[in-house]
Amino acid sequence: MVSRSYSNLLDLASGDAPIPSFGRERKRFPRVATVAGILTDLDGENNVGSDAPSSVSLGRMIIVGNQLPLRAHRSPDSSGGWCFSWDEDSLLLQLKDGLGEGVEVIYVGSLKEEIEPSEQDDVAQTLLETFKCVPAFIPPDLFTKFYHGFCKQHLWPLFHYMLPLSPDLGGRFDRSLWQAYVSVNKIFADKVKEVISPEDDYVWVHDYHLMVLPTFLRKIFNRVKLGFFLHSPFPSSEIYRTLPVRDELLRALLNSDLIGFHTFDYARHFLSCCSRMLGLSYQSKRGYIGLEYFGRTVSIKILPVGIHIGQLQSVLNLPETESKVAELHDQFRGQAVMLGVDDMDIFKGISLKLLAMEQLLTQHPNKRGEVVLVQIANPARGRGREVQEVQSETKAAVRRINETFGSPGYTPVVLIDRPLQFYERIAYYAIAECCLVTAVRDGMNLIPYEYIICRQGNEKLDETLGRDPSAPRKSMLVLSEFIGCSPSLSGAIRVNPWNIDAVAEAMNSALVVPEPEKQMRHEKHHRYVSTHDVAYWAHSFLQDLERACRDHVKRRCWGFGFGLGFRVIALDPNFRKISVEHIVSAYKRTKNRVILLDYDGTMTLPSSTRTPNMETVGVLNSLSKDPKNVVFLVSGRDRETLTEWFSSCEKLGIAAEHGYFMRTNHDAEWETCVSVPDFDWKRIAEPVMKLYTETTDGSAIETKESSLAWNYQYADPDFGSCQAKELLDHLESVLVNEPVTVKSGQHTVEVKPQGVRKGLVAERLLDTMKLKGKLPDFVLCVGDDQSDEDMFEVILSARSGPSLSPVAEVFACTVGRKPSKAKYYLEDTSEILRMLQGLASALEQDARSAPQSSQQVIIDRE
Repeated sequence: MVSRSYSNLLDLASGDAPIPSFGRERKRFPRVATVAGILTDLDGENNVGSDAPSSVSLGRMIIVGNQLPLRAHRSPDSSGGWCFSWDEDSLLLQLKDGLGEGVEVIYVGSLKEEIEPSEQDDVAQTLLETFKCVPAFIPPDLFTKFYHGFCKQHLWPLFHYMLPLSPDLGGRFDRSLWQAYVSVNKIFADKVKEVISPEDDYVWVHDYHLMVLPTFLRKIFNRVKLGFFLHSPFPSSEIYRTLPVRDELLRALLNSDLIGFHTFDYARHFLSCCSRMLGLSYQSKRGYIGLEYFGRTVSIKILPVGIHIGQLQSVLNLPETESKVAELHDQFRGQAVMLGVDDMDIFKGISLKLLAMEQLLTQHPNKRGEVVLVQIANPARGRGREVQEVQSETKAAVRRINETFGSPGYTPVVLIDRPLQFYERIAYYAIAECCLVTAVRDGMNLIPYEYIICRQGNEKLDETLGRDPSAPRKSMLVLSEFIGCSPSLSGAIRVNPWNIDAVAEAMNSALVVPEPEKQMRHEKHHRYVSTHDVAYWAHSFLQDLERACRDHVKRRCWGFGFGLGFRVIALDPNFRKISVEHIVSAYKRTKNRVILLDYDGTMTLPSSTRTPNMETVGVLNSLSKDPKNVVFLVSGRDRETLTEWFSSCEKLGIAAEHGYFMRTNHDAEWETCVSVPDFDWKRIAEPVMKLYTETTDGSAIETKESSLAWNYQYADPDFGSCQAKELLDHLESVLVNEPVTVKSGQHTVEVKPQGVRKGLVAERLLDTMKLKGKLPDFVLCVGDDQSDEDMFEVILSARSGPSLSPVAEVFACTVGRKPSKAKYYLEDTSEILRMLQGLASALEQDARSAPQSSQQVIIDRE
C-alpha cells in the first residue's frame, strides 16, 4: 500500500498527536526547473510507479545541514537590518573546494540567530539571491525541543556511548522531543523541495540532526540522488538498540543512496545494527560496501574528513599570527609546551588530561619547571548541569595542580577558557612541542590535523622562532584511541584516556623522543594531512555518490509504507504486475500447458506448517485434471510430507527435496533426478555440523534423505554468520573429493548431491514433452524465493530454444515486488490463489467436452 501523505510521519512519531503549527503561512520560493509528474506523485491514488529516466550528470549540489555557513549580525546604522557574511570556519562552506568549479551549490539550513517572523521573507529572499542559501526558520520553542532536547539529550549522549540510566544522565526518552525532531526534519524537507530539480540535482545531508530527512525526500522524489554523512560516532548495536526509535532512524538512513562514516568502526556498528534489527546483510564488491534494501543498493562510504589547508596557511601568514607567536615564544621560553584544545563537554576528557599531567609531574619531578600544559577550553555547544560540572571540575584540578607544583615564574597548567580568535589558536599550535587529545569519545576531531599543518610553519614563523628554514619540521601527537582521526595518524602515540598512568607515560615519551623520530613522525603525518584535505574528502564522496546513483535511470520505483517505515522499491523497468485477464486469455487459446507454482511462500505463508486448505487443494485438482495441462509440485520438503498433503490430487506430479525425488502422478513410483551412488558423505558432514551446532546457540541440523542443512536462524546474527563462513570452509575442505555441493543460503549452510536443483525438474519436463511431440505453448512458473530463480532462468532461456513452441506464452512470476529473474509479480499469496482460480474457472467451460488424460502441474514449495 502506497502512503499518500508524508504528514502522517508526525502522527506516527507521536501517536495521534496533531502536527504542530509553525506560524503564519509564508511565501514559497519557486521550484527551479522542476518538471511536474516526472517522478511518482504519491498524492495520486493510482500512480504507484515512476518510469522517467534520470540524468547522471552533476548539475547542482544541495547541501543540507543543521546550520547555514553564515554569520549574522544587526546593522550598526539606524536601519537595524541584518548583515550576513560567510562563515569561513564552516565545513559546509569549505567542502565546496572539492566539488569543482562548474558545480552550483545551494545551502539549506537554519540560522543561529532568531529572525522575527515579520523579517523572515526579506531575509530569505536576500540569502537566496546573495548567498544561494535557503533558510529554514524554526520556531524557538520547537528548536529548543529539537536541538537542546532530542539531539543533545538523546542522540548525542547515546552516540557517544552514554546511556540514560538515570534522569541525571540525559533523561528518559521523551516522545514530544522525538515529535519535534521529526517536525524540524519535515521543515527542512519542505525547504529542499522548494529549490530542487529532482532529475539533475544531488542532495548531501549532514549529521545526526537530520537523520530522518532522507525519508521525507525519498517520499517526495523517489529517485532523488541523496547522500548522507554522519559526523559523530555510531555506537555499537548493544548501545544503539536501547533507543526506542531505533528502527525508524535506521530505515530513514537507508532511504539514502550513500551513507558516509569517518571510520570503519562506525560503519561496522551501523551494518551490525541493520543486520540485528532489520535482518539486512551487506556485501563488499570490488572495494565497495553495499546493503541491498528493497532492490536498491545503499552504498557505505568510509573516509575521515580533512581540513581546509588554504585557510590555515592564510591565517599563518597574518601579521597578527606572527606577533602572537613571538609573544608566546617569549612567554614560554625554556619550557616545553604541551597543548590541548577541546570543547568544554563531558566527552572531551579534559579532567583525565589534567590528572595525567598531575601524575607526570608527580612521577617525574625533573619535568617541573620545564613542561607546561596549555589547555584551551572552547565554550560548550550544549548546556545543562553536566557542562557546569565539567567546568567546575576542570578549574578545581587546574587550581590544585598549580598550587602543588607551581613556583614563581612557573605555572604548570595554563587554562584558557575564553573565546580565542582563530589566529591566536594557530599561534599556540605553532609553539607547542606536543598536542594532546584525550577525548573519551569523539566522532572525528580535526585538532591534530590543524596542529600538524601549523607545525610545518612558514618563513616568517621560522624567523620569529629562530629556526633554520631548511631544517626538518617536527611534532608529536598523543591521541585517544576513541577518536575518529586516530586510525589515520599512525605515527601518533595512542592511549586509553581512562588509564591515567599510561597517558602520563605517553606524555613523557612524547617529550623525550629523539629529534629524528619526531621529524619522521611529523613528515608522515604531514604527507597524509596535506593530501587528504577537505576538498579531497568532498570530491571522493561526490564520486561515490554519482556511482551509487548511476543506475537510477535503469530502475522503476515504487513507494511503499506508512510514516517512517516508508521505503522505495527499485526494480527492472520490464518488471510489471501480471494481468489476470491477459494470462487467462493466453491460457484459453493454448493447448499444451505447463504450470509451475510454489507452495510455501506462494500459495501459503512460508512459516506455515499446516496442511493445505480445501481451497488450495481444490484449485490444484481442477488444474491437474485438465487434459491440456502438465502439473508438478517442486518443493524443498520431504516426499512423505508432500505425499500426505496432496494424496487427493491423483494427477499431480511432485518433485521433493528441491528436485532430487520426482514422480509424475500419485500412482507412479518415485524416481531420482540425479544419480547418487551412496550417501557416505553424510558420515563426514554430520559430525562437522554437530560440532558447530554445539558451539552456536540457536542453531540446528535439518536432516533429509538427500541433504543436510545447518540452520542458524535463531542464533546471534553476527556470530551465526561468522560460524556459517567457518562451517562452509570446513565442509568444503573435508568434502572436496565427494560428489556434493556446499552452499550458503539465507541462515543456512546446505550440503546436497551435485546437480540437485529445481531448474533440473523444469528441464526434464520440457525435454520429456519435446520427445512426445508436445511442445508447450503456455508456461506459467510462480515462486517466491532464491531457489525458484533457477526455474525462472530455465523457462525464460527455453524461449529461444527448441523446447517450446515458437509462439509460446511464458509467464515467470514472483511473489512481491523484489529483484528477480521473473518478469512479472503478484503482491501476495491471496493474489496468486485468485489467479489460479481464474485459470481453473476457464477450464470448467470446456470440462464436459474435454477428454480425460494425464496432466501435470509444477508447484514449488519453497
